[in-house]
Amino acid sequence: MLTNKISAGDFLLFAGSLLGLLAFTWPLFIPESQFFLLQHDYARLLAVLIAGFGVGVVALEISRGAMDAKAVAILGVLAAMVAALRLVGAGAVGVEPMWFLLILASYSFGAKFGFALGIVSMATSAIITGGIGVWLPFQMIAAGWIGWLSGVAGLITGSIKNHFRFQKSILVSLGVFCSLFFGALMDLQLWPWLVGTDTQLSYVAGAAILENFQRFLVFHAATAFSWDIPRAITTALLIAITARPLLNSFYRAKLRLNLISHVREQKVNA
Repeated sequence: MLTNKISAGDFLLFAGSLLGLLAFTWPLFIPESQFFLLQHDYARLLAVLIAGFGVGVVALEISRGAMDAKAVAILGVLAAMVAALRLVGAGAVGVEPMWFLLILASYSFGAKFGFALGIVSMATSAIITGGIGVWLPFQMIAAGWIGWLSGVAGLITGSIKNHFRFQKSILVSLGVFCSLFFGALMDLQLWPWLVGTDTQLSYVAGAAILENFQRFLVFHAATAFSWDIPRAITTALLIAITARPLLNSFYRAKLRLNLISHVREQKVNA
């Protein structure tokens, strides 16, 4: 049963997001090039903390009755599917089919569900592939934000108009935005490490926020087209193709498992 009251899960989600925001943006305002997140041990600790926030949100939702064992089971199955889809595009430039399923599932099941799904999916994928490194906590929180944003979009658009064409246009646009958003975030965390200290694109420790931000924008513009555009196209196409059957399946699952209280969220109509 959904509630409009602010819960402990909301505060935990906010705290995790604040930690992630600081982790992403520290180069813009902390005057020290050897910030602790550049060290592997602390990066692993950050990954554990972010994973804890995702699990904590689920645990608190269970404790207050907003999620039950059936919802957790769906979360686990979807996380495994998203992680498996990430393997499909491994090594391909920008081809990452995992995002369409994360966006559609989060759109259907809600913001906090999507936040947890993004974090757990990315962590599971890293464990399967051995892709555990300093980049993992950033990928986890970025995926969590995409799940949360998709859930919020589902809540807003579902209350405005329950029409497939409208939903599809929103979801395709969301897929493009989230693909570009993820790329920008990954460039932001990679930028201080990848570029040296003697170029016009380099991060300058102690420089003004605006100066470093301008340098980052130039760096991002120089790297975005090879990864972000293919990712956005892939995600948008997969959403356009699969939106109808997947939304219908998710809505039926919510009804049968009593994850929604009434038949207000009906089967998608043409």
